Order: sequence, then C-alpha cells, then structure tokens
Amino acid sequence: MTGPGLTLAGIALVLVILWANLRPWWKSDRDPAKLKSFGTGSLLGALSTMCGGGLLGYIAGCAAGAANTGGGKAVAGATGQQAGAPVTTGDLGSLTPEGAVVVFLLTCGTIFAFRAAGRDERKRMVGGVFCGVCLCLTAGVANALSWLPGLINGAGAQLITAVQGVGLL
Repeated sequence: MTGPGLTLAGIALVLVILWANLRPWWKSDRDPAKLKSFGTGSLLGALSTMCGGGLLGYIAGCAAGAANTGGGKAVAGATGQQAGAPVTTGDLGSLTPEGAVVVFLLTCGTIFAFRAAGRDERKRMVGGVFCGVCLCLTAGVANALSWLPGLINGAGAQLITAVQGVGLL
C-alpha cells in the first residue's frame, strides 16, 4: 500500500469516528454482537493496508488523504489551529499469493454482509473500513497487529494444502 501518512488532525477524525461507533455500544449492554458490522469493516480495512494494489490497495491509499483533509478542516474550523504534524507510520506487511486469496474471500463475504445489512449497519461497516485502514497506518496499531499478516498468509497456505491434499488441483 502506498500513499500519504496520517497527520495528527487525520488521527483526530478517525478517533471521532471510532468513538461514535464504540460509545453507544459501551453505554448499552455491551453485547459483542452489536460490534459485528464495525468489526467486520475494521478487519477489511486492516487487511486492505496489506494489499499492494487493486481496489483494496487503492481504498487504503485514499483513506489517509481523506482523513488528513477532513481532519485538518475540522480541527482548524473548531480550534483555529492547524494540526497537520505527521504521525509515525506503520506497516502491517504484505500478502503472499495464498494470503491474497484469503483476503479476496473475506472481501466477498464482507460485500455479501454489506448488501444484506440495513442502512445503519452499512454506515458502521464503512466507518469500520475507514478506521481500520487509518489506524493500521500508525506505528502503534500496526505493531499491535503484527501477527495478522502471518495469520492470513498461513490460512492461505493451509487452504492450498487442503485443496491439494484432497486431489482437487
């Protein structure tokens, strides 16, 4: 994934979206099922940062620019100060061809869930994708999720082993 890094204002916008999605859940009964849509989107966003190209890589590349622009205008409009200082960037790594198949399958599942979801759930999914991409571009979150590329690439390797072991390929 290539593209701009995040600024402090961009992170501020992402944190507002994250807060808007987590606060109602925290104030209610904290049922984990109520985070499904946001979590699904967040996972897809995180996986998008590992894509070197394609539609997911393009979305990941555009998200940081959108966060920086929107956050810059919001922070400057609210406070009169610019908060365009860059934050330390992180990188989750890259996909193997087998891992790319797993990401493709997860993307298809997310699209199916999006199409079946109601309006509010769709908004939560889109917010999750945005937050997932942007937060995974920071050094702290990328470091905390450093296990994710190995899991996805390993799942793809297991998939190809299972298919070849059955004699289908």
